[in-house]
Amino acid sequence: MNLDNYVSKLRDDLTSAAALGDEQTRATATALAAAVESATRMLLLSALTEFAGEVSNELGNRTVGVRLDGTEVAVEVHRKAAEPEPEPEPRSDRTSTTDDLGAVFDDATGDISRVTLRLMDQIKSKAEEAASQNGVSLNSWVSQAVKGALEDQIRRSRDRDDS
Repeated sequence: MNLDNYVSKLRDDLTSAAALGDEQTRATATALAAAVESATRMLLLSALTEFAGEVSNELGNRTVGVRLDGTEVAVEVHRKAAEPEPEPEPRSDRTSTTDDLGAVFDDATGDISRVTLRLMDQIKSKAEEAASQNGVSLNSWVSQAVKGALEDQIRRSRDRDDS
């Protein structure tokens, strides 16, 4: 899907609305329309991404992902990979459960934050391949990678504290 059609429609609507005004009003509308093009694309992409998430929740064993390639939005549908049974974590003698990995991530709730990540093209391509092989979107794959890295860091920190 090409976002240019939607961005052009917004630009045309703004300039049409300003056509009734004087030259300064028309010039302002034209400048405003040009200024909001990038924001409009991102807003459309955000709406489509949220919609894809809602669709994914209803599909069960499939996920719908959205990615921007220039001005084109690509939709990807993947079958969710069967998740392996987690191995039980070795328990320490600690009484506090706030240091346990399960308490840190298993019950994670709250708002989702958007992060812009800049990757070299080669790394991005490899990450997309890995995500595809796992049947998940690039976003899900990166999120799982970050979670895994945090779990490893917490585990190493806990092991150092136990030594």
